[in-house]
Amino acid sequence: MSSPVLPERPLPGHAVCLDLRTAGPGARAGAHGGGAGVDDAVRAALDAPQPGGERRFLVVDEADRLVGHQLLYERLSSYGPAHIVCLAVGARGERTLRRSLTLRPPAAGVLWVFDSTEDGVPGDAVLRPLVDVLSTPEVFDAVLRALGEVVHGVAVPAVRVLEHDLTDEARARAWRQAVEGLAGPEVPAVGVVADQVPGALALLLDEGVPRSLSGHPWLPARGRAGARLAACEEALGVAVEGYERVRGAAGLLTGAGASVDLPGDIERVAEELAGFRTAVADAFGAAGGTRLTAEHRGLLRDRGVELPEMPREISRTGIVPALRDHTHDLIGKGLPLRSVAARLAALSARTAPVGSAARLARLDAICGPERLLRLGHRHPFTAGGGRPAAFAVTGLLALLAGLWPVIGWALGPAVGVLAAGLAHLMLRRRPNRSPDGRIDGGGATGAAPRLLGGVLGGLAGAVLGGFLDPPVWGAAVASAVSVTAVVLLALRDWSRAVDDWWARADPEEAGRILRDVHALVVTTAVHDWLFAEVRHHCSAGAGAVARLLRALAETADAHGQPYAPAKDAGSPRSAPPPAPDPGTASWSWEDWGDGDEDDSWSDLDAEPPVGTPAGTPHPPRPDGGPDDPFGAFDRRGPGDPAGPHDPLRRPGGPEAPRGSGPAPGWLERRYGDGGPALVDTLVGDLVAGTVLILDACWAGIERDPGAGASAVHERRLGELLAETRLRLERDVAASPPPAHDGLRDRATLTGLAAFTDRSDRPDAARLTGVAPDAVARLLLSEDDPGRTVALCGPEHLRLLSHDPLAARQVRFVPEAMRRGAAGDDIWRGTAEDVVWTGAGRHAGILRLVPLRADVVNTVRAEEAGEP
Repeated sequence: MSSPVLPERPLPGHAVCLDLRTAGPGARAGAHGGGAGVDDAVRAALDAPQPGGERRFLVVDEADRLVGHQLLYERLSSYGPAHIVCLAVGARGERTLRRSLTLRPPAAGVLWVFDSTEDGVPGDAVLRPLVDVLSTPEVFDAVLRALGEVVHGVAVPAVRVLEHDLTDEARARAWRQAVEGLAGPEVPAVGVVADQVPGALALLLDEGVPRSLSGHPWLPARGRAGARLAACEEALGVAVEGYERVRGAAGLLTGAGASVDLPGDIERVAEELAGFRTAVADAFGAAGGTRLTAEHRGLLRDRGVELPEMPREISRTGIVPALRDHTHDLIGKGLPLRSVAARLAALSARTAPVGSAARLARLDAICGPERLLRLGHRHPFTAGGGRPAAFAVTGLLALLAGLWPVIGWALGPAVGVLAAGLAHLMLRRRPNRSPDGRIDGGGATGAAPRLLGGVLGGLAGAVLGGFLDPPVWGAAVASAVSVTAVVLLALRDWSRAVDDWWARADPEEAGRILRDVHALVVTTAVHDWLFAEVRHHCSAGAGAVARLLRALAETADAHGQPYAPAKDAGSPRSAPPPAPDPGTASWSWEDWGDGDEDDSWSDLDAEPPVGTPAGTPHPPRPDGGPDDPFGAFDRRGPGDPAGPHDPLRRPGGPEAPRGSGPAPGWLERRYGDGGPALVDTLVGDLVAGTVLILDACWAGIERDPGAGASAVHERRLGELLAETRLRLERDVAASPPPAHDGLRDRATLTGLAAFTDRSDRPDAARLTGVAPDAVARLLLSEDDPGRTVALCGPEHLRLLSHDPLAARQVRFVPEAMRRGAAGDDIWRGTAEDVVWTGAGRHAGILRLVPLRADVVNTVRAEEAGEP
């Protein structure tokens, strides 16, 4: 047999398989060989890791070499107790089996299969699925226990197996979509919001100040910048105080505001503000870099900036754990690697320290020369409103005062003079003029219109009073109201004019500028000086993770190339189906009659074709009718070039799925197009493995975040992809990924439990798209030996035991086939002796038929002439 029968890479926990059928310098050692002969194969098998302290070995050997290989079997137990199941392949002409002491129960057993190659079906095609079934740990243990209950621990297997798998097209599509789901497409950079990152990183994004530093004096009064700030605040306070003194009635009618120099105070505010800005700009340009040193602290202290110690809310050691949590959170939201990398790259750019010198532009925007010039600009003082209105109002009030007969000729014009005098007083005491006249912004109060309007109105009122002759008391009231109104209106105009001038001069803007500049100083001190090293560490760490994720995505893309379908050795897929081999027959205990041996062999010559139970008068119906004991068990006939009827095969789809070459008659293959949970399960497995790979990177990022992505991580991802692809091939990812030690800090990853714990798997129907009904019917059927096919020829049946109760039966089904809502119903009533396997795509029945007591001989190696 030239084609290999062993898995290229067995799943973790499965029995280690090795092939001892050939020996010599050029012999192939099997999947675990790696050397040139059986010694290398045994050595490699011993070195293969087996978890849990279990040591299982499935050995394929020639039946006539069991004694000669005694030392090899003994070596398999050299590292400790081992369990061995030997699949001994015998020739058609062999009638006895000689085995060594090492292959006795309970630690070992032998399954004797004969070279019963069917026409068109290579021997490897017969042994390969059998090796896949026996290497499953649950089936291996059950078979070994059953062999311990039969005579000599040697049996001939009779098998019926159903295989659920994917078509080549479905497997390639699922793998491509899974890799795309892991890596994702290239995406543009996105913004980073402080609310979407852990608290330690949010402090670096929102430019806030930690609570522990809220009361720290950043600019002490004894420092250069602090002194300028205090002087500016003092000048602003003096100006505000003078404004409050001037704007009231006392400022106009008394000399309370005579000593107030509002223009000079505002000029001093502008000068002190300019000096404060210069001191801050000097501090911004003096310190910088990615690390705050003692020298930088000294320079800033000389310029009046006092920095505290690092606050307790943030530290360099907490950045990488926060990055890890943020990365896991993004992955937990289902983002592919490139999307996570884009967000981390944006975080790296956002947190990169740019130095305090970059804040000078912001300082100019807050307190630039334009704003300083606008603060020192001289604004005119205007009062009294519009001149026509002043003329009319004053004339009306003078008219009321002039209504007093005789006295009105003097009182009416006097009201106008009073209004004009008050307007002139406002002009003399205007707030935009220094007491010494050094600064004068000019002004206008409308004294002339008031005087003219008052005189004309007073004369008109005197004329009208002589004509109307009002009573004295009425004229007196009118005159009092007129005088009072003139005074009140003047005070109102004065306050409004002062407020309007103060608002246009806006010296209080200096206070807002001071607050903004002080906030800028605090922000710069915290984020550009105090947090410089932390920001650099965060930026470098986020950039390193982003580069690593992009490298992993590229590695995943390299493994996501079109799936290469596996081709079995032998005839091409379009080859006609093999004809039934009369040498390989199904059998039953009814075949053993009471006649002599010659009659027994002559009866067996008329055995039905492969897969037909004994006693069936005609071949099973291809449509899965009642004559088919398995239901929908399709076979190709010589006249059916299109191949077997498959209800899952779509029109125009692939003619034959992967591995659908020649198959033995006891193996029924069913192929699906992939279930709804297949791609999500593969992506979840890949993401969980990627998280574990990243978990090994954080310590290196903590030490040197600027280091390049290690090729070790890319190699580990390649191994993860290979392992996941292997499980996709072996059992359509029904088995969970191999156990890992897990994440170092799993308590912080509660949101990622669905990604890191992959033990909960979907049912097989949701993975393959093939319903498990046929498997359930097979297991629920009566214990009929005719449903299995003995792996021997008719000439070997006489070697088997005549006792039907001596045979042992192992029914096995992958656990994934009974998971899910549908499986709960169809598995009711299943035999209790069913072995539920954790992995595999095969389900069926394995009968172990013992041999007659005189067929098996146990000998020592020296008795056989071996060295």
